[in-house]
Amino acid sequence: MKKIILMALFVSASASHAAEIFNKDKNKLDLYGSVRARHYFSDSDSVDGDASYVRLGFKGQSQINDSLTGFGQWEYNFQANNSEGSDAQDGNKTRLAFAGLKFSRFGSIDYGRNWGVTYDVASITDKAPIFDELTYSTADNFMTGRSTGLLTWRNSDLFGAVDGLDVTAQYQGRNSDRSATATNGDGYGFSLSYELVDNLTVLGTYSTSKRTEAQQQLKWGEGERAEIWATGIKYDDNDLYLAALYSNSHNLNKISSSGYANEANSFEAVASYLFSSGIKPFAGYFQSRGEDIEGVGKADIIKYVDVAISYFINKNMLAYADYKINLLDDDNPLGVNSDDKFGIGLTYQF
Repeated sequence: MKKIILMALFVSASASHAAEIFNKDKNKLDLYGSVRARHYFSDSDSVDGDASYVRLGFKGQSQINDSLTGFGQWEYNFQANNSEGSDAQDGNKTRLAFAGLKFSRFGSIDYGRNWGVTYDVASITDKAPIFDELTYSTADNFMTGRSTGLLTWRNSDLFGAVDGLDVTAQYQGRNSDRSATATNGDGYGFSLSYELVDNLTVLGTYSTSKRTEAQQQLKWGEGERAEIWATGIKYDDNDLYLAALYSNSHNLNKISSSGYANEANSFEAVASYLFSSGIKPFAGYFQSRGEDIEGVGKADIIKYVDVAISYFINKNMLAYADYKINLLDDDNPLGVNSDDKFGIGLTYQF
């Protein structure tokens, strides 16, 4: 029972663990946030050092009538490792900002900055306490992570007809006023999730987007569209967590800021176990291999093992250590960083 309570109260910095600040006349507003004190150790100067930050957000809903509910969510990230006199705003960012309507059994529809549809699969392996560097999912990379201009429809239990079958459809509008690897043309995607038996779920997703002119001019990546399909499976019984996914993409897996692999195959697998003492060990393997890179051919874009341990001190405090063991060669043909990383942290959240 203690393990179940710990997991329910301390999942992540999200509204699932929030302070209710208003609840009247069927209008509700929850405030949530966290302070994450962290320090990284690495041979890479861009990683080594303080990495502390604060996240703050709210999640609200308004009951319009018996079958219609309005909702909205906003979340912001404040970096704590900048000097007071610095004009730099590196890392300060809007993570989420969307509003929508829920129509009873017909599902919900919302628009704004939200999670991309292919993250529905990527989320099952996004479990490391610090180094959650996934193979295909990154922010503002088409519909693979948090992104802008997303119109999303979600429906649970297939209109009430099939228990455990959830469906999602999403459209993304063009975003071009940013760096080349953060732009996108019009795109759309879908996802499915089905609970086969208790605690065991299978998932699938597909998305396709137009590529911008700026992306066409990058060193790597050809073609007019960025596409991906991914499938995954997870087992979660509150104590033991196991998950794995496989994906195939075209012009979507980033190679640093130099472009994209024409084709890439990716695999991720994670495992963790929560002991009654509050200790939670974690292990994961992540690999993304480019299959058709101009001038290179086949090469690993990402390849590492992650091992970590967390300790749930109480419902508000979490301590953890995370070690990323990079398996890329120092002289890899893509020039991708091959340094190991180690991080320690303490998080307070409400």
